[in-house]
Amino acid sequence: MTKLHLVLLLHAHQPVGNFDEVFERIYQRAYLPFLECLERHPGVRLGLHYSGPLLEWIEKRHPEFFDLLRALVERDQVEMVGGGFYEPILVSIPPESQKEQVLRMSRYLEKRFGRMPSGAWLAERVWEPQLPSVLHQAGVEYTLVDDTHFLAAGIEGDALCGCYIAEDRGATVKVIPGLKALRYLIPFRSVEENLNYLRNAAAEHPGGCVAMGDDCEKFGSWPGTHEHCYGNGWLERYFSMLEINSDWLSLATPGDYVAAHAPLGRADLPTASYPEMMEWVLPTTARQRFHGVQQEFASRPDVQQFLRGGFWRGFFSKYAEANLLHKKMLYVAVRLERETGRRLRTPQKKKKLEAATTHLLRAQCNDAYWHGVFGGLYSPHLRTALWQELIRAEKIAESMDGKSGAPRIERLDFDADGAEEIYLTSSSYAALVKPSDGATLAALDFRTRDVTLINSLQRRVEAYHARLREAGKAGGGVATIHEQTRAKEEGLERHLRYDRWPRHAFRLLLFSPWKTPGDHAALALEESTLFAGGRYAAERVSARRVEMVTEGPLIAPVGGAPLDPALRATKIFSFSEVQGGFEIACDLALSYAGTQPIKLLVGLEVVLNLLAPNEPDRYFESATGERQPLRWTGVMPAPKLRIVDEWQNVAATLETPRATHFWIAPIETVSESEEGFERVYQGSQILAVWPAELGANTPWTGQLVLRVTSAYS
Repeated sequence: MTKLHLVLLLHAHQPVGNFDEVFERIYQRAYLPFLECLERHPGVRLGLHYSGPLLEWIEKRHPEFFDLLRALVERDQVEMVGGGFYEPILVSIPPESQKEQVLRMSRYLEKRFGRMPSGAWLAERVWEPQLPSVLHQAGVEYTLVDDTHFLAAGIEGDALCGCYIAEDRGATVKVIPGLKALRYLIPFRSVEENLNYLRNAAAEHPGGCVAMGDDCEKFGSWPGTHEHCYGNGWLERYFSMLEINSDWLSLATPGDYVAAHAPLGRADLPTASYPEMMEWVLPTTARQRFHGVQQEFASRPDVQQFLRGGFWRGFFSKYAEANLLHKKMLYVAVRLERETGRRLRTPQKKKKLEAATTHLLRAQCNDAYWHGVFGGLYSPHLRTALWQELIRAEKIAESMDGKSGAPRIERLDFDADGAEEIYLTSSSYAALVKPSDGATLAALDFRTRDVTLINSLQRRVEAYHARLREAGKAGGGVATIHEQTRAKEEGLERHLRYDRWPRHAFRLLLFSPWKTPGDHAALALEESTLFAGGRYAAERVSARRVEMVTEGPLIAPVGGAPLDPALRATKIFSFSEVQGGFEIACDLALSYAGTQPIKLLVGLEVVLNLLAPNEPDRYFESATGERQPLRWTGVMPAPKLRIVDEWQNVAATLETPRATHFWIAPIETVSESEEGFERVYQGSQILAVWPAELGANTPWTGQLVLRVTSAYS
């Protein structure tokens, strides 16, 4: 009897930097019970992929899991599938890293489980046409992507029941189409519905293959799935059903299937990922329109297959923070590649380079580079973990060229946005100055403690915010993983605020004297756009000093209204090292050409993110000793304010001669995750405020000094 082949490939992953308790909870709720259930059903064969960060954690915390997994591999029930070790989006990292990521995983699996993997899992199933060359060079024979990729290439229906050959410049890799229908059936529909689907597939495609590649976390850690899969016994019944029907259903590991079956032909696949990802990546207004079109043609599968959103790299356009992190990774990769190309004469240098390479590879973990229901860009601890890896890798690279610690300056388009940035480094700091965005600091690293200090996130309109507002009005909503309106706290819609500017440091805000700290917290200062976010000219630049200037009307012209007299703003950064850290002095000078004096408030805003807003070891401290948690909103007296993180051993002190107050407010985003909507602290906006009167021939000056040191010895 000709059998239908069922190929299942399940992927388990936890990102670099995730909390230990998250690893443990999901291990207990999903990874362990799934494998224990699989052990009880020896007739069920499948492929399993575990990402490197998860494998390293399991090996350290639960080595008994490896014993169980190894036994399943040895009896040919489980095939261990490779991929990029630290779960990068392969198309987004340098060629040297692509190969090393895949080979590192292959070597790891061979050492622990005795077999070199033949297949590779693609993170987020992100495919681009050059991948066959990448995978082939790393020794990969096959991979799996969604049927969406094939449908976009015009391959549909019966043609999806097998594997194909994908080729780039003569290099080939076999590609298995994973079916969306199975992703939505398993484990969310009844075992009987799953059986009916397989029976119909067997009748329509005798001898064919149906495959699914999806997350192992949906078997226990997604909302409601632990009770469904294990408490209610769904997974046990499903595996039993597969075994009972073995007379017409063959359960094959993906490697066994592609080894035993010739490809059905070529598949020249376009750039794609799974459908939800291609929707998430679109700019918000485009995403809203795209979603509307999808709804309009929901009953037209013949049209649906041609509806595609954006592609993964679009996250770098949508989120400047993801782009900056990515470009920092590429910058460090170039530095390391430069050192790799040099002759390494000592074992010590080779060891240092290996350590730096591992830091770089860890920083390529995909989660913090994108945002959707599952993406991690909105999670500060995940961004911070990657920044920390890059700081460490960059420090090692600098130490190998014999110039470690000396102040350096580079003028380059660091973030590939078409404008020049100024990058200053020393043994204790790394600072990225953006003249094109209000002469602000986009990034600031405290190298002594491997801590990045700004690392905030601009609050933006997201497409799902409309659902949250409607749910707030209606008092309820749906609870599916992709359309849920479950919220972790009530009233989240009241926290929806949107920034005018990226959350950079040392932004100059000039605004009316009747504005209040409440207006600052509510983003309602109505500050002058030119001086806050306009382009400054870098007039004098050295490794210790950057002087930038802009000039124009204080109030932007409206319609045909005449321009008010010009205001000239000069911003000078001075960098120096102090005992245990560094100091940045920002000197301001404002010159007004008008004959009538004007009164206004001058604000210089610093953004710092110390991650844990409610922990007692992180706080604001005034000169009088008053302490407040980081999530606090309020006013503290100038001229001195201390921000302390005892856990990371960092203290930042702000000193502002002649300023009157510090206005302080948390930066909180409202984002969507697999557990529902949540409010996330993204740092604090700290505004030093001076009252000022500007008039002809009476320039105004002010200074803010940021000193960063260890919190304690």
